[in-house]
Amino acid sequence: MSNNTAKLLKQAAQNSYRLDKCLYEPLTISIASSFNCISAFENEVESLEKAIEKAIRGLNTNEYQCLLSIPGIGPVYAAGILAEMGSVTAFDSHDALAKYAGLIWNFNQSGDFTAEDTPIAKAGNRYLRYYLIQAANSVKNHSPEYKAFYAKKFAEVKTHQHKRSLALTSRKLIRLIFGLLDKNQLYSKSVGCLT
Repeated sequence: MSNNTAKLLKQAAQNSYRLDKCLYEPLTISIASSFNCISAFENEVESLEKAIEKAIRGLNTNEYQCLLSIPGIGPVYAAGILAEMGSVTAFDSHDALAKYAGLIWNFNQSGDFTAEDTPIAKAGNRYLRYYLIQAANSVKNHSPEYKAFYAKKFAEVKTHQHKRSLALTSRKLIRLIFGLLDKNQLYSKSVGCLT
């Protein structure tokens, strides 16, 4: 954070509170301490991301770069997905990868009746499922295509809107990830539209 920003925030904080002059110093110290904590956390996050990147680059450099090329997927999500998934060559299709991650649904039907509530199967690698769902949430915030897909699925039902939309967005992301890793290519907008 720049010194100018810190000074402006400090000045805004001083002007917003009608305090005795004797309380300005403790308030200033408190604000400075908060900024020091934020700065320390940012440094820790940066060093952890560098350590993760160094470890994963030694394992799957090409696959790691493919995942990093997707908007919204950073070093932590890319490393987590690769660590839990292993090599994409272990899967015949994106459906097999989705099944391994546990992003499949148990269908509840009898005769002509099909239930609207179809929970996700609890089988599969829960850590991979976690990374894929978190990555899908991040990708939807960085990609207009995924944001529109999420919004469309959100509007389709009245219950469990966020969970359902995020799970379906995760399935769409799995198709993209499998396609990129299988063909060993980087993400581009034209590739993203094919999923």
